[in-house]
Parts: sequence; structure tokens; C-alpha cells
Amino acid sequence: MSQGWKITVIVLAAVGVVSTPLVWLLDSPDAGQLAGASVQAAVGIAALVWALFQRPENRTDDVAVRTGQARASGGGTAVAGVKRPQGRGSGSARAERTGNATADGDGSSAVAGIDYS
Repeated sequence: MSQGWKITVIVLAAVGVVSTPLVWLLDSPDAGQLAGASVQAAVGIAALVWALFQRPENRTDDVAVRTGQARASGGGTAVAGVKRPQGRGSGSARAERTGNATADGDGSSAVAGIDYS
């Protein structure tokens, strides 16, 4: 959850906890209004606690521009750009004018750009 959304949820939860239950409770509530105020306050508090425990996004934007040549041999791997093993990462990946990537020999691989493997 982004910081902006977290602040929005916290503010709305605080308003929900305070607003209507406060108005109902100040005007000699009957049993239904007291129950409604309790439920609304509980939901607001639950939203507040949920928002407080959300972790910030670990968003990483990867950029590779004008990289040099990459060469792999003897089973090695060469990447002229961005390597994201198994697609890890939540941000964008961009590779521009990455240079040549060459592989020689059995089991060697070369990538000029973005490698998600």
C-alpha cells in the first residue's frame, strides 16, 4: 500500500470512529443507535489498525542504458542489461542501447536487454 493510500485510510477511519457515533451518543441514544455506534466505531478502528500494519511497497525501477559488451563462455551467463531472477521485483525494468551479448560454448547464454529467467 502506498503512503498516500495509507494516510487516506487512516484519516477516513479516524473520521468514521469519531463522527456519527459521537453525534448519536450525545443525543441520548436508544439501543439501536448505541449498537450502530459501536459497530461503526469497531469497523473504523479495524480499518485504522489494518492501515497501520501495512508494509510500504518495495518498488524498484531497474534501468540499464548503454551498457558495455557482455561475453559468456564455458557454461556461463552474460547479461548486457537488467537481470531479474524468476521475475522478482515489483517495479518496471527498462533496457536501452545495451550493447552486444555473446555466448560461446555448451550451456552458455547471453541476453542483451532484460533477463527474467
